[in-house]
Amino acid sequence: MTRRLVTVTAGLSNPSSTRLLADRLTAAAEEALTDRDEKVEVRVVELRDLAHDIMNAMTTRVPTGDLPGVLADLAEADGIIAVTPVFNASYSGLFKSFFDVVDTEALDGKPVVVAATGGSPRHSLVLEHALRPMFTYTRSVVVPTGVYAASEDWGAGEGGGRELSERIARAARQLALLVTDSAPTGTDPYDEPTPFADLMSGLGR
Repeated sequence: MTRRLVTVTAGLSNPSSTRLLADRLTAAAEEALTDRDEKVEVRVVELRDLAHDIMNAMTTRVPTGDLPGVLADLAEADGIIAVTPVFNASYSGLFKSFFDVVDTEALDGKPVVVAATGGSPRHSLVLEHALRPMFTYTRSVVVPTGVYAASEDWGAGEGGGRELSERIARAARQLALLVTDSAPTGTDPYDEPTPFADLMSGLGR
């Protein structure tokens, strides 16, 4: 069985630290899934290339251009990696606009790694105050480890690069575990509950 990962990156420059973090998370997730004897198919989505299509979909509610294909891949993904730069202590407007046009049902139950980049470690709380609540609203399963990379995390200073690598690896392992242990997309464990009469008679034990 091939596991499908979709990485969404909202970096605005080329190259960008946001894309760099997205690539490292994607590579780590591929490795973690391969270690679990899974085949992996990856799509990396650069939101800046879809900016016009996203704005059109926001105003017309009709996805056009490359956006329908991206939305379809997202709906079929077994796992998602979502990375945004920090703007005004939150996710970027482009990042939020994209997920505003995604059908929330498409994200229901999907494992997600949330990640962000910024200039200062002070903005790391964006993971818990903005990104995690957004994906909780869509009923996604956010892995316990979020990954934030400040400018100093990319350097070779004491502990910086190593600590970032450890967070990336941990988040990737958690994503791989959720992807391989989760129920198939679209199944509901409560679709066929034990009848109440059987529970009362003890047959449902």
